[in-house]
Amino acid sequence: MRIPRLYQHPLAAEGAEMRLGEVATRHVQSVLRLKPGAAVVIFDGLGVARHAQLVRATRGEVSVLMGSTLAGNAESPLQVTVALGVSRGERMDLAVQKSVELGVARIIPLLTEHTVVKLNGDRAERRLAHWQGVIIGACEQCGRDLLPPIEQVQHLSDWLKALNDDHQRLMPDPRAELGLRRIERNDKRPITLFIGPEGGISVTERALAQRHGFIGVRLGPRVLRTETAVIAAMSAVMALWGDLGD
Repeated sequence: MRIPRLYQHPLAAEGAEMRLGEVATRHVQSVLRLKPGAAVVIFDGLGVARHAQLVRATRGEVSVLMGSTLAGNAESPLQVTVALGVSRGERMDLAVQKSVELGVARIIPLLTEHTVVKLNGDRAERRLAHWQGVIIGACEQCGRDLLPPIEQVQHLSDWLKALNDDHQRLMPDPRAELGLRRIERNDKRPITLFIGPEGGISVTERALAQRHGFIGVRLGPRVLRTETAVIAAMSAVMALWGDLGD
């Protein structure tokens, strides 16, 4: 039976008893329904995970006894940033969740001309907190001990102007002539994938991205929904140059 994994930051030392936070407590009691004596793994999102055992599970309170440290090996050697046009509800959640499971290193939510979700002020902060919860859940499920960061929601033009890294910049585009296999890649540079929202990116935005070094690449002969494009693009680059299939 698979041992459940729970996120908790910061971690207590080996041999110490630690009370879990509200979210982890609710997950243990309402979803997993674990009893004292059950084995779990606790990770801090910064790369450290430890064996633990439930020692107390009363109403609204769960404590664990921290055990030995685990050696994690779930991070990909290929650093991939996904810059993603914000989509509605479950589509965005799915895109975030699956990119984490596939090994994304960083997520950047973008507002574009065709973004239908209106985000500003408190609403943007609430959505960001929600997506961070999606990331935690995905890491708990897939075995990653390092939480990939998700940046503040920003406008596409502002993000492009601020780019100053040496990433290889790729933009899935059904009209592009090049497929991923034809992309020249003779080094181990990180990759940034720019993927539009459900309405796609405009002609102006495509040209702007190209001026900032993004190369259009086809993911196949079919037009993909934004959440499917994220999964397809992440899977393809991880299979070609990362650790998918190792």
